[in-house]
Amino acid sequence: MLSELTIRNFAIIDDIKVCFSKGLTILSGETGAGKSIIINAVNLILGNRATSKLIRTGAQTAELEAMFHISPESRAAIIMQENDFDPSEGLIVRRIISRNDRHKIYINGRLSTIQSLTSITENLASISGQHAHQGLLKEEQHLIILDQFGGLTSLRNMVYDLYHEIIPLVTKLNKLRSFQLKQVEHVELLEFQKTEILNSEIFPDEDVELEKERILLKNSEAIFIALNESIEELYSSNGSIHERLVGIKNNLSKVGRFAPDLMTNSKEVDNVSYHIEDITENLRKHIQNIHIDENRLEAVEARIDKLIKLKRKYGGSLYNVFNKLNEINNELSEIENIDDQVAGTEKILDGKRDQLVDLVIELSAKRKSAAEVISKEVENELGTLEMPETSFNVALSSILKDKGKDEYLSVDGNIITESGIDKASFLIAPNVGEDLKPLANIASGGELSRVVLAIKAILAKTESLETLVFDEVDAGIGGGVAEVVGKKLSSLSEYHQIICITHLAQIAKFGSHHFRISKHITEGRTKTEIKQMLEDERVEEIARMIGGQKITHATRDHAREILKSA
Repeated sequence: MLSELTIRNFAIIDDIKVCFSKGLTILSGETGAGKSIIINAVNLILGNRATSKLIRTGAQTAELEAMFHISPESRAAIIMQENDFDPSEGLIVRRIISRNDRHKIYINGRLSTIQSLTSITENLASISGQHAHQGLLKEEQHLIILDQFGGLTSLRNMVYDLYHEIIPLVTKLNKLRSFQLKQVEHVELLEFQKTEILNSEIFPDEDVELEKERILLKNSEAIFIALNESIEELYSSNGSIHERLVGIKNNLSKVGRFAPDLMTNSKEVDNVSYHIEDITENLRKHIQNIHIDENRLEAVEARIDKLIKLKRKYGGSLYNVFNKLNEINNELSEIENIDDQVAGTEKILDGKRDQLVDLVIELSAKRKSAAEVISKEVENELGTLEMPETSFNVALSSILKDKGKDEYLSVDGNIITESGIDKASFLIAPNVGEDLKPLANIASGGELSRVVLAIKAILAKTESLETLVFDEVDAGIGGGVAEVVGKKLSSLSEYHQIICITHLAQIAKFGSHHFRISKHITEGRTKTEIKQMLEDERVEEIARMIGGQKITHATRDHAREILKSA
């Protein structure tokens, strides 16, 4: 049960704190005062996604905090224990919304996640508002409601899980079978590619080495001439560098006896002379290895061209060519046992499909039984809501399997989806003599509000939810119908905490607690306030609800009569 709600810097709310109790709590006030903002805050507490747009102008963060009393035997208590929380301490949810979108969630003071929050709060409260009304018009919601009523959610989840185990296996099998069909042609292609690469007899960095050789061969004549001329200049010709160095060394040696310091220079020149001899010898060896061979150049260039084509075909480099060869070998190995893979996958799928078929058939049968029961119960509830002649029916149908659809996800000619083999549609005939038609096609606003309330009243008997919140439950109704709706909410409040936003006095009069929400302008800023009303204040509020802004003695007297009639 929601016991306390604190809201700070949220939309037009500056700072409010509301204490809730058991029974039927009424929230009323002028349009735009902030009633729905409070419901939005509760939605966020229950795990809706937050956005920085909700932060009050001028503030950097918005803060929401709610306290819940947790019944020891409730589903919420079990989930809390599974998440290492002590339900006897209650549940305190705190959400901080930041402009930088770095929002934070705290559960009982511990930093937590949206997933942990929703796993706990989905068993705490339910909010019915505009989205619930619109959602009821969508047929995909009808099957969910039916499963909730029939206690089939667990079975449906088993179908969902098994379905999503089968999907990737079906994808794998289809790929294997397709691969199997193309196996002959594909093997021929792989063997051709393998032979082509192996026959090329490539080795790592061969293209780099060949390119070096090509450059040498292409420039061998120029290299030979340059080396030969260098040898001549260094050593062989008359007046070569070596010859002149020998002369210099001899001259320095002759005068060295007169100037001993020059002997050092003589030795240095002699060393240079020896170094020239070494260089010359190295150049002679190099020149011996130069072969001006046009045939070899053509062969190298032809080999380079072949490697270029090979690289272009298999990945752009010899490294990638070797990788491609490994891939080919691996793929050929896989193809060798493809039949075993197909058989193994089929065996797994057969087993899982048998399980899935058993589950969806069981689920479908239980849905049919639940559909009959809920149809009668909705009719009974609508009878108490001034729709006594209404016929209501949950129609179940299947999606026929198209030719060629996967055999693992069908049964008896019907497609199996993640929710089973059924589609559900709520059909209604509000008046005697009319045919049943889809709810979206025929229900008025007032009728839809009552259908939502009827379904909520029925689900409340089967769910462990302690708190039910109603926004716009009075849409499209008034007068006696509104009073009947109020009575229904009051009866629900005997077993659940009910929080209801309403504009109608006929509903508000049944409240165990009544809060007025108002807004006013202070220092140029709009602020929302919420106040629990005492008896006299409640008379004033009921009078406002029935008489507008101008309240007379007559409207006050009428308001008192309305409250007494509850």
